[in-house]
Amino acid sequence: MMTFKKLLNDDAGFIVSAELVLISTIAVLGLVVGLSEVSLNINNELEDVGSAFAAMRQSYEVSCTSGHKASKSGTCFEDRCDFCDGQNDIH
Repeated sequence: MMTFKKLLNDDAGFIVSAELVLISTIAVLGLVVGLSEVSLNINNELEDVGSAFAAMRQSYEVSCTSGHKASKSGTCFEDRCDFCDGQNDIH
């Protein structure tokens, strides 16, 4: 019981609350800056993924095919530029 009272009354390792406020403020500011950079980089990567999907060629072509008893004339599809692609924008 005597050791417990000594530990209870000992304040040699006590941290002043002003120090805690300063340390926590610096930590929060560092987290805000770090998370804003992470957010910016994630948005840039998602923009790159979207640009990659928009740049895919979506046209196909099947030339004339024929078998033993049937034939099919050819067909094709040409992908036009999407609105806001930036390729045909008029400035």
